[in-house]
Amino acid sequence: MSLTHPQQALFAGEKPFPVIPSCEHFAGSEKLIGKALELQGRSGTFDITMDLEDGAPTGREREHAELVVRLLRSEANARRMSGARIHDYTHGAWKQDIDIVVGGAGDVVAYLTIPKPTAARQVAEMIEHVQAAAARAGVKRAIPIHVLIETHGALREVHAIAALPWVQVLDFGLMDFVSGHHGAIPSSAMRSPGQFEHALVARAKAEVVAAALAAGVVPAHNVTLDLKNVYQTHADARRAREEFGFLRMWSIYPAQIQPIVDAMAPDFKEVARACDILVAAQRASWGPIQHEGDLHDRATYRYFWELVQRARISGQKLPPDAEAAFFAGSNS
Repeated sequence: MSLTHPQQALFAGEKPFPVIPSCEHFAGSEKLIGKALELQGRSGTFDITMDLEDGAPTGREREHAELVVRLLRSEANARRMSGARIHDYTHGAWKQDIDIVVGGAGDVVAYLTIPKPTAARQVAEMIEHVQAAAARAGVKRAIPIHVLIETHGALREVHAIAALPWVQVLDFGLMDFVSGHHGAIPSSAMRSPGQFEHALVARAKAEVVAAALAAGVVPAHNVTLDLKNVYQTHADARRAREEFGFLRMWSIYPAQIQPIVDAMAPDFKEVARACDILVAAQRASWGPIQHEGDLHDRATYRYFWELVQRARISGQKLPPDAEAAFFAGSNS
């Protein structure tokens, strides 16, 4: 009997929710990007964002964008899990960034991140420029777009931004968001516990997550400023995941990567249960089944399938029967 893969059985005619790494590590200089690529090559559990915005020396934006293209096309980027953050809409280099990166590495760049928009129309215009650059370069794929929500305007139009084509992730930018309140939010809200408890910040995070999930987009949490305190990073990632529903978080220091991956990873016992249910469901041609006295059908199967994919991409080892059934032949 031929068995149907869950991706075909459970999402026929629908857009599956993106299953991407739960950690996004930022690096700006050639040295730091190189170290990040080396670490990523060993683990494969996190994305790298090569930063053209803060990473580019003033006046050398073109050279830095060309450097990023070389790194994206290098053997060190063998996993093809690296994106790039371009300049914001008000900066004169944003079109140049897109033209260089998409023109030179549009087939391999994992995503492009747009910072500091103040309106949905700005994001739409930048996406249209990405699409045009892709067409000129002969790139057939839709290049995933990540958008930083860190201004009053972006938060006000967050649902419209999330619904734009090619958008895959909404990132919450805490520091710029707090700074944009002109002292009404204290600096303590840039750290824990204030970043989770101040009413205006908590409201903003909840709205970003709600808009992202409603549009089938991944919500990503801001960085932990305490760079070398792995316990704080883990605690922040756990609160972001469990209390607000974030499914991804930024890292700006290598020691932050694994705590984020660990904190965001699904519970191992629930993953094992999900694998048992999915294997049984596949053998039943995805019809309803009973498992340990509970009824399951396609609605729960979709939940468990996304859970299993997130677990695997976080580095969790799956039971052999589930690995063979769902990921045979996969290189990841």
